[in-house]
Amino acid sequence: MSFDRTLDESALFRICFVCTGNICRSPMAEAVFRDLVRRFGFAGSVTVISAGTGDWHVGENSDDRTIAALRARGYNGSGHRAKQFDPEWFEQLDLIVVFDRSQERILKSWAPTEQDRGKVHLLLSFDQEQSALLEVPDPYYSDVAMFDSVLGMIEHASTALFHQVEPGIRRRVS
Repeated sequence: MSFDRTLDESALFRICFVCTGNICRSPMAEAVFRDLVRRFGFAGSVTVISAGTGDWHVGENSDDRTIAALRARGYNGSGHRAKQFDPEWFEQLDLIVVFDRSQERILKSWAPTEQDRGKVHLLLSFDQEQSALLEVPDPYYSDVAMFDSVLGMIEHASTALFHQVEPGIRRRVS
């Protein structure tokens, strides 16, 4: 799937990472999770996209600090263009992952059904070591070191999330 992030409805599992502006946290998680999917051989079976709750940055690249943090750890986030989450996507998505309580409230308020509300989860809730923190901080108003720290949190939690959904994906692929 390309960074234009059209939703591949034929995929067996479809996940969307949603932050506020889609230029910091969610593009990091998209790149990390896409890399996990590729490394474990599920590239044709899993669609990974990201979006923001707001429209402030639609069409823009990720923040330069996001791109630099990703590049320093071997990910390519240079082709990303920010997009706003569309509530019509709920029907096609299996999982919607957010980074803080505010995004969780917004997405759940946009969900048309109880089943769709159940698709929205905080990223850190998948990571036993970080779950007590609840939220991944927004690095936007911070420095480069915070972007690196946030990427580390996202990598750890994304790996935990992947290991939780991987058995189900593997069963569907078999």
